[in-house]
Order: sequence, then structure tokens, then C-alpha cells
Amino acid sequence: MVYYDTTYTNGVIAVREKKLLKDKVSRLCELGAEEGFRMLLDNGFGGGAETATSVHDYEKLIVAEENAVDGFIREYAPTAAEKGYLLGGRDFHNAKALLKAAHLGRIAEGMLTSEGLISIELIADCVKKGDFSEIKKLNAYLGTACEEVFAGLQDGLTGAEVGEIFEKAQYEYLFSVVKKKPVLKKLLSAKVDMTNILTAFRCIDADIARKKYLSGGNLGAETLDLLFLPDKETALEEFGKTQYKGFVDLCFSAREERKPCTEAEKILGGYEQEYFADRKYELSKNEPFLYYVFRRRQENANVRIAIGCLLAGLSELETRKRIRL
Repeated sequence: MVYYDTTYTNGVIAVREKKLLKDKVSRLCELGAEEGFRMLLDNGFGGGAETATSVHDYEKLIVAEENAVDGFIREYAPTAAEKGYLLGGRDFHNAKALLKAAHLGRIAEGMLTSEGLISIELIADCVKKGDFSEIKKLNAYLGTACEEVFAGLQDGLTGAEVGEIFEKAQYEYLFSVVKKKPVLKKLLSAKVDMTNILTAFRCIDADIARKKYLSGGNLGAETLDLLFLPDKETALEEFGKTQYKGFVDLCFSAREERKPCTEAEKILGGYEQEYFADRKYELSKNEPFLYYVFRRRQENANVRIAIGCLLAGLSELETRKRIRL
């Protein structure tokens, strides 16, 4: 595999980032669905009118953009670590979907995501045979998880338990990939911490949360136990010593209002892009590549949300609440 020098890649990015929508995403929220769709076409988003001609086919534009981002990652990722961090997680999702579908006797097509680093055909073939040795050659963490789930499903493993096995294996894989990449490791650790916090707020007690606990972050399971105390001030005082006080406060507010932790989930979803945005004038080495990829992914997510909201008749204010700018 050939990896380009980052100086060359940064030159490619400088040209391509001119095509980013940037502030046009905010403008999209102000328009009607048809007008917003036309704006996307005029800017060549997703290949423009060559890809879709009706606002109801807007998803085709987004899929085309997502495929383009994937192609960029595969061609220009500085090392295998960035490629694994950005694409490797999909293999775990697809393997989980294929195993569940096979067990239930269903077609997996609608459950799959875009291809990661291992072909969907290979994973499907291994599931069909019940032999995951070929996967283990490419990703030992994924192959081992497949073997565990394949055997467990025969013994009554629940869907939630299947998800937990794959999620833990995925993060173990990702930490192995980024062990020599300090910035990626820092991002991954923070995402694990926030995921563990959100998981705790979704659980009815600390014992269940501990079973779902993901390792690799900076917060120990005992710290997360504080989220189950009747007095939230004790938890907030402890989390005030970390970077997550505001994040936890949002979760407590949502719990008190008996609402989902939507705002906290938005922070988690946009964490990587925000991390680089806050340092955009100081980026070096592999960071401009990562920032560019996360910006494009964020734009794609925002377009999907915005057009969906506009088609549903939501107001500009309600649409803005749902996107990450």
C-alpha cells in the first residue's frame, strides 16, 4: 500500500475544501425543501443533478458524498492507523448485522452500512460457513467477536448482548490501531468516556452499567457509579475535576425533564470535528487530513438532517436544533 506524503495530501485538501458547503449548511435551514435541494444541486453536492433530480431522492446525493469521502480516506490516509480509525468500525457493524440476519433468517441488506476494510462479501461468506478464520487473519478482534456471537446465538444470546460483544471488540481494535497515534488515542479515550456516561444514564442501576462499561477511557467504573447517587451534586463535584462536567450536567437535565440526552449525544457525535476546529490554525502532520474528513462527514450528516426536517415541515428553529454547526 502506498501512502502519500502529508505535504502532498494537504495540497489536495486545499483544492477540495473549496467545495465544502460551509455556511451554506446554515442557509439550508432557512429554505424550503425544494429550494434547499436546488441549492445543493447548484453547488455540485453529491454529483448534483447527475445523481438526483427530485428532493425526495436527496439521500442519493448524500450517499454519493459519503462514498467520495470513503474514497478519499482509502487513497490519502497518511497511515494504516488513520484508515483503521475511520473505516474499521464498519466491519464490526456489518458482521453484527449479518450474524443477526442469518440467525433470524432475514435478509441483511437494509441493516448494513458502507463497506469498511473487509469486504461485506467475505464477512457474509464466513457467516454462512460458520468459519471466521479468514476474518481473523485480517482483524483478530473482529474474528474472535464473530466466533463468540455465532456460538452464543445458538445458546440464546440476546440482541443487546450481541451488541455489547461487538462494541467492546470494536473499541479494543481501535485502541490497538491508534496506540502510536497520540491525538487519535486522545480522541478515542474521550469518546469512550462520553459513551460510558451516556450508557450509565440509560441504565436503571450501576450494576447494569458496569456490564456495559467500555475500557480505554480516563473514567473508571467507580466514577461512573456516582451518576446513580440520589444527590447529583456529589457527581457534579467529582466530574468537575474532569472535562466532562458540562456533558454530565446536560445528561442530568435531560433525566430530570424525562427526555433523551439529545444535546449530550450531539456533543459526542461532533466531538472529533470540534476538537480540530478549535485548533484549526495549529494543525500539523496527519491533523489537516483528519479535520477535512470530519468536516465532510459532519456536512453530510447535517444535510441529511436538514433536508429530512424540511420535508417533514419543521421550522427553521427546530431544524437548527437538530444539526451540528
